[in-house]
Amino acid sequence: MKVAFLGLGNMGLPMALNLIKAGHQIKGFDLVQAQLDAFKLAGGVPMNSASEAVLDADVIITMLPASRHVEALYLGDSGLLATASPKSLLIDCSTISPKVSQAVAAAAKSKGFAMIDAPVSGGTAGAQAASLTFMVGGDVADVDRARPLLEKMGKNIFHAGASGSGQTVKVCNNMLLGIQMLGTSEALRLGVANGIDPKVLSDIMSKSSGRNWVLELYNPCPGVMENVPSSRAYAGGFGVDLMLKDLGLATENASDLDANVPLGELSRKLYEEHSKAGNGQLDFSSIFNLRAD
Repeated sequence: MKVAFLGLGNMGLPMALNLIKAGHQIKGFDLVQAQLDAFKLAGGVPMNSASEAVLDADVIITMLPASRHVEALYLGDSGLLATASPKSLLIDCSTISPKVSQAVAAAAKSKGFAMIDAPVSGGTAGAQAASLTFMVGGDVADVDRARPLLEKMGKNIFHAGASGSGQTVKVCNNMLLGIQMLGTSEALRLGVANGIDPKVLSDIMSKSSGRNWVLELYNPCPGVMENVPSSRAYAGGFGVDLMLKDLGLATENASDLDANVPLGELSRKLYEEHSKAGNGQLDFSSIFNLRAD
């Protein structure tokens, strides 16, 4: 397929490279020249603009930082809906507000485009290993049309429902992850304060009722687990500011629906405090050090 990939950042670039490895012709665009250079080095075709990249594309994939970027790219006067061909399938893999996702999908449909929202879980490691989980919203036929590409970038493709459903599932998942990371960090901190070896404590809890993904695969305590951000001074991974953004999406969505998420609200406030202390670019597991001094 002829694919345009817009947004070649920490997640988008390895996703695009996996499509290149699968034999697809990929034109790409990003605002950062270094990302375009890396894309070209791996066999991609860098373009000078988004509108140039989407010419004659069978599929257009976007991976952007936030709702406002998606709105600007799709809905602007020279946005994708004004410049791309309606024959192109639109796949937005960004993590954004479900409400915004629904609005963009409705605008796309009104102009004759097929569009799905397909945010991902699995982080940069999952993007590199093509083992991402896709949470997809949209019509069944459009999801089936996208599936051959999604399967080259991930191992699990779940159709959650109508447009915006993928974003809703992603928001719920990341809210739980943020809460889980905070709870795990508190438990480990309490154990360490009592003189317990954090690795011993982690091993015991991972075989007990406190077992969770963070304990098993993403331990936030330095020295407990290899090949995770806490073992490299919290570099790489999923940034504090990205988690803060996702928790904001969750609490905003809850407010719109009058849903009660007190732990989500508290988690957002704690990550905001951690970010304001200068940790926004560190991995979100660095919340382990919140108020550690």
